Amino acid sequence: MPSLRSFLLLAATAILSSTATFATALPHDHHDHAHTVNKRLPGTWYHPEGHAAYNLFRRGTAQTDGTVYAAVGTPQWTAGYPPAKPDPNALPKAWTDAYNAAVSAGKIPKIPPSTLNGNPVYPQGFDPNGNVVCSATYKCRNNDDIWDAPDGVWGASFDDGPLDTSVPLYQFLKQNNVHATHFMIGVNILGYPDEFKMAFEDNQDDIAVHTWTHPYMTTLTDLEVVGELGWTMEIIHNSTGGRLPKYWRPPYGDSDNRVSAIAKEVFGLTTVIWNQDTEDWSIGQPGGTTRDKVNASLKQWITGPKSPGLIILEHELSNNTVGAFIEAFPLIQQNGWKFVSIAQLDGGSPYSNSPSSTGAVTPGQVAVLDASDDSSSDSSSSSSAAPASKTSSASAPASSPSSGTSSGSANGNKAADSSSSTTSTASSQPSTTGGASQGNSASTILGSGLLTCLSVFFATLVLS
Repeated sequence: MPSLRSFLLLAATAILSSTATFATALPHDHHDHAHTVNKRLPGTWYHPEGHAAYNLFRRGTAQTDGTVYAAVGTPQWTAGYPPAKPDPNALPKAWTDAYNAAVSAGKIPKIPPSTLNGNPVYPQGFDPNGNVVCSATYKCRNNDDIWDAPDGVWGASFDDGPLDTSVPLYQFLKQNNVHATHFMIGVNILGYPDEFKMAFEDNQDDIAVHTWTHPYMTTLTDLEVVGELGWTMEIIHNSTGGRLPKYWRPPYGDSDNRVSAIAKEVFGLTTVIWNQDTEDWSIGQPGGTTRDKVNASLKQWITGPKSPGLIILEHELSNNTVGAFIEAFPLIQQNGWKFVSIAQLDGGSPYSNSPSSTGAVTPGQVAVLDASDDSSSDSSSSSSAAPASKTSSASAPASSPSSGTSSGSANGNKAADSSSSTTSTASSQPSTTGGASQGNSASTILGSGLLTCLSVFFATLVLS
């Protein structure tokens, strides 16, 4: 029956052709529109470097906690932070709740704020060197604070960034494949977002807290301390994919048992001081030091004893402060120092919820510590306020240890919080578009399988 076989062969071929078409067809959206084809190549065939497409293909991109935060430097990012000194009456509830809980548990010492008279001065009856107060300004060492590096270790850190003068430092660190901890000022992060990204994204350096406006911390009330630390943690958290710093350094080294306790019990922060001071911040100021003196001090410490290891106070403030370190770096290497970021001195991590600037991030909240962890400083936390802050033009960068603070109030975050919770809710729901797509795919596979079986059946008849 040649004619029957020919007919069946033609039918099988038609079925196979329709199967291929069926299997590759996808639902079309209903936004049909004409396409204009420009056959000439554009003058520039690649995107400019700042184009969003670059973010899709960057190498070594840091992992995040899964939340989509506003891009650093955008108006959305700068929308919800105080432009200057935080208002202690406008703090996120999670922070004040954590503070009140610590007070109720008896974890915050009842020490009155100091007053500034050259150095911080305490009321009569409160000895700055005594066990109750233990002021770091007076060189009293709280056992929970970090002052020294392990023997033979250079604990690398720089204060007061990010600034435009930070750029040569960041470039030098990257060129030499070494990392440091940057104790950053909150309003400076607002004012210099590109430099911040350079330190965190490009260098993958460790970011730590240096308060929001660089005040003498022991002169503040408890809630003012909470605001200075909380907002700085918040902007770092929202600008690093949800990471929560583990370390902070008090401006001027001004901390005591009360301030250190608030940092630890409310935010899980460990206080870091130093065992040598270059006084580089005072270069060029009346009565200040000189670049030559800074260079001489660094040489003396680098070539001196290796016990204890060195934590030296250095700054990103000027070409002189950065240049002194760069000039001393070869000598550090020649003398066999182990150069390590301060935040990783103990072999641990710089963040309480991530091992590094690129590692996995466990979601948490600022001032919401892990109750199962006995050590507050090792707890997970994250941001209760929105991923946002004030516009950089509104914030005057605090660019030196002597910089003052201007008055201001924290922005309310109700709108931002609403936006944040909406994002979280949306991300936790299954995608209806994705579900439809998967359903159509399944139908396509089933249909193509059935047609293929029919074609095989007809082919078998033809061959039999």
